[in-house]
Amino acid sequence: MADVKQSILDDQAVSGRYLFPQSRCVADPFMVKVDGAELACYRRIIDPVRFTLVHFHGNGEAVADYVPWMANELSSLGLNSLFVEYRQYGDSTGKAKLVAMLGDGEAAVSAAGIVPDKVIAFGRSIGSLYAIELATRQPTIAGMILESGIADPSERFLKYADLSSTSISANDVIAEARRAFNHRLKLSSYQNPLLILHAEHDNLVDISHAERNYEWSASPQKTIVRFPVGDHNSIMQWNEREYFKALRDFVNMVMVRSNIRQ
Repeated sequence: MADVKQSILDDQAVSGRYLFPQSRCVADPFMVKVDGAELACYRRIIDPVRFTLVHFHGNGEAVADYVPWMANELSSLGLNSLFVEYRQYGDSTGKAKLVAMLGDGEAAVSAAGIVPDKVIAFGRSIGSLYAIELATRQPTIAGMILESGIADPSERFLKYADLSSTSISANDVIAEARRAFNHRLKLSSYQNPLLILHAEHDNLVDISHAERNYEWSASPQKTIVRFPVGDHNSIMQWNEREYFKALRDFVNMVMVRSNIRQ
């Protein structure tokens, strides 16, 4: 695993330009202690024996943006939910840093006492980095969903980074992103169900990222859903019926697969 204590990607010139902490908070957070911080997450339990969707949001969002409506939607699909908040977002403490937060999803799952086999990881946009990392650290998770996900994070980091006042070069960023966020390598060992959702006209993260993540995954049960309308921030809004149908079909497949394996 990546060394989360020393990374140039955690420098303000990179993390500070790509992570945008939001102050919106949930009323009754599920607090998770991690190294040097405490995360103000949100947990909804409808039935302890059911699957839990572990949700990682985008860089300009907060868990509060998904509560309670998304938790309600997931409940209607028969899922418990755990929305992982990032450091410095909402009521979380600590400093938002790209690499330092890599293990936070695993810490949240452990704190919630959820068996990995009952986890469906969900990553939206930058959240895809942390969903993929969770799947890498816990390879027995039941499934993974990537919405508007990122294939090569260095492309995104360099678009926003300001390296002018540092000794960090673009090549340094590329090399370190390959070390810490090598999605090609991580997905090549991912064997469980995968659902990829992406707008064809995503104006921030081109759909080629979805295509690469799909190609790199070793999952024998993988699906990519391309939405012809909407963009990066309106994919769910413009495709609500199709979006939630894809989620429902995927969740049902994961549940059936689990029952067969048992």
